[in-house]
Amino acid sequence: MSQTPINLWVMGLSHRTAPVEVRETLALDAHALPEACKRLSAMEEVEECLVLSTCNRSEAVAVLRDGVSGADVLHRFWSSIAVGGRSPSAEHYFTLHGRDSLRHLFRVAASLDSMVVGEPQILGQLKQSYGVAKGIGALHGALDMLTTRSFQVAKRVRTETGIGENAVSISFAAVELARRIFGQLRGKRVLILGAGKMSELAARHLRQAGAEHIFVTNRTYHRAVEIASVFHGVSIRYEEMEKRLPEMDIIITSSAAPHYVITEALMKRVMEVRRHKPTFLIDIAVPRNVEPSVHSLDQVFLYDIDDLQKVVEDNLKEREARADRAEEIVREEVEKAVGRLRAREAGPTIARLQDRLEQIRQSEMERLRRKLGPVSREQEEAIEYLTRSIVAKIAHGPIAEIRRSAVQSEGVEVLDAMRRAFALDERGSDVEAPTAAELPTVKPKLGAFSEPGDTMEAAPLPDHHEVEH
Repeated sequence: MSQTPINLWVMGLSHRTAPVEVRETLALDAHALPEACKRLSAMEEVEECLVLSTCNRSEAVAVLRDGVSGADVLHRFWSSIAVGGRSPSAEHYFTLHGRDSLRHLFRVAASLDSMVVGEPQILGQLKQSYGVAKGIGALHGALDMLTTRSFQVAKRVRTETGIGENAVSISFAAVELARRIFGQLRGKRVLILGAGKMSELAARHLRQAGAEHIFVTNRTYHRAVEIASVFHGVSIRYEEMEKRLPEMDIIITSSAAPHYVITEALMKRVMEVRRHKPTFLIDIAVPRNVEPSVHSLDQVFLYDIDDLQKVVEDNLKEREARADRAEEIVREEVEKAVGRLRAREAGPTIARLQDRLEQIRQSEMERLRRKLGPVSREQEEAIEYLTRSIVAKIAHGPIAEIRRSAVQSEGVEVLDAMRRAFALDERGSDVEAPTAAELPTVKPKLGAFSEPGDTMEAAPLPDHHEVEH
């Protein structure tokens, strides 16, 4: 298993591992996201975390205490917030650890793991999740640094590869599907149900594709008016929607409603009025807005977000070369980030090592003073100089090795070995120093010592060239 200096884990669902009916059990809207992040952050095993939830993924990213398995902790978290207690089965989850989880975070930010590679929405959603986690105090250390770094990785990928040029999105894919079905959209009447970002993007693509008759409805009427005015469309009051549905050839739903807005019973009535003229529904909402059984009705054609995968795959073909270069950038950035993590870890370890050796030196100095009794100032300085020089020589090799290995692949193992060898823990100075009885007996040779109360001649300080600094 790939390692990083921190116990980093990612666990969740995505369009790669679970169908929409499974993903929607863990879907979190903007209101539920902060509470979910608080719940994860409050778990005793969690040091830092953030939660990302979009229509295509629900993922928890966390730094856990050393030795803790994220598979257990994060599964407990997701099970605790699943809608209606319907926790997805194990085969729908993906779990990543260490370097793999870091690579995943960078790929998500750069939209390399998106259904539509290069789409820009995911970066904004990740930044929103970062803001939520930061606001509740769930990010404050290494994961904070890695997440902000992922934003820079995404920018570098877009700048150097151009993968975001002519960017596509789920909304664009929905319009592409409608265009494939009808050949052209001129003359078709299109209803957009919902007035969020996805709806706005759908309206923009529809207008560019030649759609002239665009209608917008939303529970908040003024939002429907805003969207419709931008694209010279017509706003419909939500309570009038059912009456106007028979007029529509294409219905695109993307509202945040937690239940089905268009049911099988409703569409039966609509089709009777339309005299069974074909109607196409494209449901890009999660949770879904259209009851799946609508698809069984004659002349009703329903596509949900998973059905857009074919459209997405066609769009991906022209981006493969750019994506390959983007993957190289991610690999480079992962190595740089791991190096930064090791460097962050090396500093505290060096400080604890120096504190540990100084603690031992001070402890043995105190024992020596009790044995020798009063000594002259010159002898005190000689003892201080000698012991500090010894400690510096002992520390030189380990510190040099820690610094050397900080940017090497064996850095984690070296740091662990140094902590064990010098009995370093997170507190550093709490480890018991060896007693005098455990140390070899060496007769002092700093002048003519006799009885503890006697005076003695000061030993000369060593020349600078005699001590290695």
